[in-house]
Amino acid sequence: MKEILEQAKSWLSDTFDSETRTEIQQLINTNSDDLADRFYKNMEFGTGGMRGIMGAGTNRINKYTLGKATQGLSNYLQQCFPNKDLKVAIAYDCRHNSKEFSKLVADVLSANNIQVYLFEDLRPTPELSFAVNHLYCDAGIVLTASHNPPEYNGYKVYWNDGGQIVPPHDKKIIDEVNSLEFSEINFKANENLITKIGAEVDEAFWNASVKNGTFDIKGREDLKIVFTSLHGTSITLIPEALKRAGYTNVHIVKEQEVPNGDFPTVKSPNPEEPEALKMAIDLANTIDADIVIGTDPDSDRLGIAVRDLKGNMKLLNGNQTMSMMTDFLIKQWELKGNLNGNQFVGSTIVSTNLVNEIADSYGVETKVGLTGFKWIAKMIQDFPNQEFIGGGEESFGYMVGDFVRDKDAVTSTLLACEIATNAKSNGSTFYKDLLELYIKNNFYKEHLISIVKKGMDGANQIKQMMIDLRKSPLTQIDDSKVEFLCDYQSSIKKNLITGEETVMGIPKSNVIIYHTEDGTKVAARPSGTEPKIKFYFSVKSKLDAIENAVETETKLDAKIQRIIKELHL
Repeated sequence: MKEILEQAKSWLSDTFDSETRTEIQQLINTNSDDLADRFYKNMEFGTGGMRGIMGAGTNRINKYTLGKATQGLSNYLQQCFPNKDLKVAIAYDCRHNSKEFSKLVADVLSANNIQVYLFEDLRPTPELSFAVNHLYCDAGIVLTASHNPPEYNGYKVYWNDGGQIVPPHDKKIIDEVNSLEFSEINFKANENLITKIGAEVDEAFWNASVKNGTFDIKGREDLKIVFTSLHGTSITLIPEALKRAGYTNVHIVKEQEVPNGDFPTVKSPNPEEPEALKMAIDLANTIDADIVIGTDPDSDRLGIAVRDLKGNMKLLNGNQTMSMMTDFLIKQWELKGNLNGNQFVGSTIVSTNLVNEIADSYGVETKVGLTGFKWIAKMIQDFPNQEFIGGGEESFGYMVGDFVRDKDAVTSTLLACEIATNAKSNGSTFYKDLLELYIKNNFYKEHLISIVKKGMDGANQIKQMMIDLRKSPLTQIDDSKVEFLCDYQSSIKKNLITGEETVMGIPKSNVIIYHTEDGTKVAARPSGTEPKIKFYFSVKSKLDAIENAVETETKLDAKIQRIIKELHL
């Protein structure tokens, strides 16, 4: 605690403004429990960049932690591209302070003689990824905390390909940031180097989104759509994208239409949560809509609800959505005669293996990376001689083609509507087509449990849980032998039956995955952006006919619950 107090007192120097000094002094004077959480570590880059609670302190999002990150990035860009006129694009979402933070970041970049393209108002994250390429930038930054609670904000860095930073750049940027003192941040803006952008990039993005996200599908005007932006940025692009694509029967949830960093109508602005889409589903039931689509605050994730066999609205999970999108996209490539064995789709180690089965059925390769879309973007970089069709992950994100190098709820919304329209025009439904996909391959059922452990003590508990899983690995899960234990921290895949070990050619990460003989998959992974440890469950079974779908799903659900009980979660 003495070390933490010394760290806190260092924030009372003249390096920091009076507002920050007052905030810290008050915490010291009141001996606040909050002081330890604010200073026990530095804000770090995780799978989605830097994300945390706003406030003063080294473990908070504020003027100085953002300034230091940006100064470090500026230094690194100048090392990478000496004697080049550097350019960086910046976007921000609807969160409290995002606009102010974006200007502060622009100030630091410009103070370091870097040309800045700053969006004039809030915009979706995928448009920032697009803008990096469109404006030939060397990097991009978006101020967002995605679907986190209102007290959070964040900072995501993109490289010149439009994808989030990956090795070796991420570590080198972090090293550069960590080598700096707060007093070394240059906040003195050069306003001549800051250019506001908006309409022209919007126009280019809409054109690219419609081009990549729509196909030769008839009957778009017959699809009845309910859309909600959940108080986020997607309201700036998605309604217009739908209109340009020919979707005219669109009903927006008015109560959630206006951007608002308090997200007043939901507990969490996360389309993964059924409660977040309740208002949209209620509206869909009132007007008898075919599909509900909701996006998170920065519009990179989307949740979809469609009508099940009984006509009730059913929220699909991210694995189901990415499976349908992957199958539909590959089929479109096949219809155009463009499949020649040189294409691939992207997925992640905790996502459904159904995607792999689907791709394999068409003779298309599935490349599997770590969690986070930066790894899917990296696949495109690493395999320039192969064509990328699309890619997704279980956490409600999908990327259509490679014109955006991050998950993109704008174009994915168009793709979801194309799938629904195609099904409706063929006398089927989105959900029936999903069940047909299960019959063709296997019925996969996934489930996610997130255990929240806040603060320093929580971080230690999560660390211990992963240590225990490594020390005493499971040998059996629901009466099925564990065949493989994949430890991505050691890069070792071990066959627990034969004892054979192989090295996995994938970057190291604190993830453990069990694979059993009956096709069950259980993964454990601490979140890179939130104080959580996540457990992912995937089970599968054959499905012989649509009329047996409910019975099969019930059995798979029961199996998942038995496994959860077995693991004492």
